[in-house]
Amino acid sequence: MAVILIAPDDRIAFANSGAEQLLNTSERAMLGQKLASMMILPPDYLERREGLGFAAFDTRLDTRRGGRVRVDFSEVAVPEHSGWRIVTLHEAAASRRMGQPDRAAARAAVGAAAMLAHEIKNPLSGIRGAAQLLGLTASGEDAALPELIIAEVDRIAALIDRMQDFTDTRQRTLEPLNIYPLLDHARRVARAGFARDVAIEERFDPSLPLVQANHDALVQVLLNLLKNAAEATASQADRRITLATAYRHGMAVSATAGKPRRPLPIELLVIDNGPGAPADIADHLFDPFVSGKPEGQGLGLALVDKLVRDMGGIAQYAREGSPETTVFRILLPRAA
Repeated sequence: MAVILIAPDDRIAFANSGAEQLLNTSERAMLGQKLASMMILPPDYLERREGLGFAAFDTRLDTRRGGRVRVDFSEVAVPEHSGWRIVTLHEAAASRRMGQPDRAAARAAVGAAAMLAHEIKNPLSGIRGAAQLLGLTASGEDAALPELIIAEVDRIAALIDRMQDFTDTRQRTLEPLNIYPLLDHARRVARAGFARDVAIEERFDPSLPLVQANHDALVQVLLNLLKNAAEATASQADRRITLATAYRHGMAVSATAGKPRRPLPIELLVIDNGPGAPADIADHLFDPFVSGKPEGQGLGLALVDKLVRDMGGIAQYAREGSPETTVFRILLPRAA
């Protein structure tokens, strides 16, 4: 939950990490600012009666940085402190929170499925071998059946491999890395394959310090996001992806509930001019088995979320700017 404390002079006196994430602004930058300078307030907010509080449910919130989310907006007075107010913002509106599965529970379900998948791989290899033997003697119309069996077995095995990647709990080695060779490598791989027909622009902060990360995990994250972006722009006449970096002074968030806040100033952005995720799944994109593509398996972004959290960072999705673009934001710690 995003929490903002407003002083009697209508200026922000405190903002928690939830507010920093939602508004994409550090607490340091918010302190002393008016709430209206951070977001476009609900239309009837200015008509509220002082001291009686205010609430707007499932309302669209536009941030001054160009973000757009649907929230439950609430303001209440602080008891025994005249003029002080607390504003809370629930990013998932009440109408959509009902019945929303807990992401940890979803991961546990995937873990159980991965254990089952491990047991499935052994008989799959036997089925594939039998199909190969049948293919040696099959003829006519029957010759295509063993090939079909082999193709389906390979598809199932590939899905199982992805599930096992998602449930891998081994500790990853983190080290100081220069982010730019990794970005260049990911861009060249994309341009040589799935994004050969897409313009990839770069908007880099040249003074970015070393990031504390895992080389292979970060490359995999970038490739997954670039592939998603390329697929998302397939229907656009002017297909465009932007790779961007920035240093976010004062940005400190908790990557996991219950953990202390830590600085995550290294920002990586993968931006595309596609239509974005369908509204009904936008809040669940990083959950396993959720996908906006008819042929999607819903494990790509779940794996991105896991890999980023393994490195102590967080992954976010947003629709920002004018005209709107899709933004996947990765926040990571800098190297000591």
